[in-house]
Amino acid sequence: MVGLMVTSKKLEDLYQGVSSKGCCQCPHPCGEPLLTHTSAGDPLTLAGCQTWDNLTLTFTNLITPLIIRSRLVMILMPVEIFMDLEKLGINFDHIWQKTLTVLNPMKPADGSIMNETDLTGPILFCMALGATLLLAGKVQFGYVYGMSAIGCLGIHALLNLMSSSGVSYGCVASVLGYCLLPMVILSSCAIFFSLQGTFGTVSALVIIGWCSLSASKIFTSALAMEGQQLLIAYPCALLYGLFALVTVF
Repeated sequence: MVGLMVTSKKLEDLYQGVSSKGCCQCPHPCGEPLLTHTSAGDPLTLAGCQTWDNLTLTFTNLITPLIIRSRLVMILMPVEIFMDLEKLGINFDHIWQKTLTVLNPMKPADGSIMNETDLTGPILFCMALGATLLLAGKVQFGYVYGMSAIGCLGIHALLNLMSSSGVSYGCVASVLGYCLLPMVILSSCAIFFSLQGTFGTVSALVIIGWCSLSASKIFTSALAMEGQQLLIAYPCALLYGLFALVTVF
């Protein structure tokens, strides 16, 4: 899009430069008006001015539609991209609501939204966790993706045994991925100071409780499993404990 804007700007400047000369300005080195040469009876100069006038008109007819079309493309392109993302099922409003639900464990979860199979946020948070660990000097992308996949399989099997309605694998991966956000905050802290101490241990335990509490709250709301939040929070805490070990050590 930036390249298109630069090209449009260059074409517009070129068009304005040609238009500023006008068809009445002779290309003769003297720069005198066309009527001066006409009255002097200079047929060569008159023919040259007429040729220049034709070239200017042709150039204007060719460049003006391109400038208008390029401006329309610059205006409509972000709208088309946003509409294409919505067709793919990427709803930014729902992503923001899920993120706020995770950041505030005491906020009630909307079961209709949380039951959606949305993997945009989880993929971003997994990449953010791997990137922050990389900045902390730990290349752990394989462990992050591997533990995420295996953990989602285990939680998916457990929830299908506990819930009468059943749950899809995509929904489990979406919820567990969104609840990985507090772990990204912990790994971001590991960039600036070491977590191998009392403060790091306490911080890791708080983050594990935060992640597991948010995940169990969402699962109980989406699957109508009232009274079973602690039973769901325990395996979730074991899963997020693995991520905490990778982050701290």
